[in-house]
Amino acid sequence: MATTAERAFDLISSAHQRGRLAHAFLISGAVGSGKENLAARIIQAVKPPNNSGGMDLFGEPIVVATPALDELESGAVKLLRPHSKSRRITVDGIRELEHTMHLSVPGGGYKIGVILDADRMNEQASNAFLKTLEEPPNQTLLLLVTSQPQRLLPTILSRCVSIKLTGGSTMQSAGGDRLVAALNAVAKRGFGTPLAALQLKAVFTQFLAEIRAHAEAAAKEAEKEEIAAYRDATDGSWLKERKIFHEAAAEAEYLDGRARLFDVLSAWLADLLRLKVRAGGLDFPDSANLLRDLAEKESEARLLRRMDALESLRRTLETNAFETLALEVGFLESFGP
Repeated sequence: MATTAERAFDLISSAHQRGRLAHAFLISGAVGSGKENLAARIIQAVKPPNNSGGMDLFGEPIVVATPALDELESGAVKLLRPHSKSRRITVDGIRELEHTMHLSVPGGGYKIGVILDADRMNEQASNAFLKTLEEPPNQTLLLLVTSQPQRLLPTILSRCVSIKLTGGSTMQSAGGDRLVAALNAVAKRGFGTPLAALQLKAVFTQFLAEIRAHAEAAAKEAEKEEIAAYRDATDGSWLKERKIFHEAAAEAEYLDGRARLFDVLSAWLADLLRLKVRAGGLDFPDSANLLRDLAEKESEARLLRRMDALESLRRTLETNAFETLALEVGFLESFGP
């Protein structure tokens, strides 16, 4: 059951005070639900700053503001995020985290590892991290933060205390509702045929093109402003470096946008499966009637195969695969016969 970040913190803080703190928590929720802030508050509760607590001159408790999560990283607190063009968490990153967890802390206390966007662990990283979950070092606290917990290995999920936060943006935000409406319109005309699969791919590609155009326009505008401001104050090599920077920023924004569209598409397909097995928790309840009709024509096994094919397509695109061809093949496998 989902809960507020405040309620979740109260429960975890109480468990810590009673010496009953679990060694691993999975913090999930939509963008904006406060996942990183909750992780930061947990770190402060377990490893309070030197100036925390006490009373002021008027007898009021001193309130210490919660800093950004990155500001809490130290010798005993290790943060791990996706990196590189593929935005994956690699096994090397997990090994660095494990090394930190096995170090001794001056004066004792907890060693804390935080994995942000934990669903971005690749297969090797997931298997390596599982060993740490199974046999955690003493005085270790692991915090996994993600908006897509279903992409984690079931064996990882089963070894963490799950905290699902309410609030934040939904799948319908940031253009998700437009994509779902377009998917529904195509699916209503047909589903499970090569033609339908290619039509779904065309809709998806159109949204990708919009994201790329927006990212590149924003990057060019930022570059234009810098050229106007610094042309006479610096040499050309610096501006060339900034041009490369803005191009890379546009590509990163495009990849983030593509990932969001895949999240929507995965959730849309997952709703089909939920309706097939009569489960609740739909991401797109307004589409339930249409999706229920589609689900009745699909077997549970076929829906699972479609979801696996879509996830395989996502992984393929995280390599240097040719995007257009990968999308065509992937959509035929995910939505074809």
